[in-house]
Amino acid sequence: MPKDVRGHLIPGRISPLRPVDASIARPEYVGKPRPAKHVGGDVYDEATIDRIRAAGTIAADAIAAVGAAVRPGVTTDELDRIGHDFVTSHGAYPSTLGYRGFSKSVCSSVNEVVCHGIPDDTVLEAGDIVNIDITAFKDGVHGDSNRTFIVGQASDEVTQLVERTEEALRRAIKVAMPGRRVNVIGRTIEQYAKRFGYGVVRDFTGHGVGTSFHSGLIIPHYDTEQYDTEMMPGMVFTIEPMLTLGTHEWDGWDDGWTIVTRDRSITAQFEHTIVVREGGAEILTLPSA
Repeated sequence: MPKDVRGHLIPGRISPLRPVDASIARPEYVGKPRPAKHVGGDVYDEATIDRIRAAGTIAADAIAAVGAAVRPGVTTDELDRIGHDFVTSHGAYPSTLGYRGFSKSVCSSVNEVVCHGIPDDTVLEAGDIVNIDITAFKDGVHGDSNRTFIVGQASDEVTQLVERTEEALRRAIKVAMPGRRVNVIGRTIEQYAKRFGYGVVRDFTGHGVGTSFHSGLIIPHYDTEQYDTEMMPGMVFTIEPMLTLGTHEWDGWDDGWTIVTRDRSITAQFEHTIVVREGGAEILTLPSA
């Protein structure tokens, strides 16, 4: 298993690109070094929101299928295969595949990996946690979600981190209301996380999503006055808090994607795509069952 002498993850072997049938529509950025600039804003009409919800349901169901396979002995590459096959079998394209050169259909972030982990031959062990992040592109829109799964049984400290990170997401969704600024989301997350002494990752945020994978809208997960976009009915974006047992500071691997906590402390994440409604937020990335 790719770990160093201290038990910290190191890069493993990455398998070849998985094929996608030519009949499945690709996002415009596939085969290009970067996506085109987003146009059209972050507020969508009901027809487009319906399409985002449909794509989001595929992503959520794919995550559930991958989660059902999480167990000691499975590789993160095998989890990528399951996610890839699920998304493509439902006529959707896995949005991360080919996004700025990312080579897999799933982001699999294990233990100290904050986000953007590349599936490889890493073998999961009992007590690990793994975040599975899948975005599906269908009918011209993206639906983006992730969940953290425990491999077998973990320590109480790690189990509580996972449970509380999901609770932080629930609390953040509840405060998404028209007329409020997006930084109320970060304030809500950080105030909750501070009760337990958790680090709150700052540099990787929620984002506008829909016709573009990332629209440029930033949704902070920490308490800041910097981001103050007013939420409006029909606005679509992700909320995806990343909490750690240690520092919020991070290091990046040479692959240009994998982000790990600087102190190598364990970190968990949960994400939904939501749309702001007059009476509160609607989650667009719920599983079908």
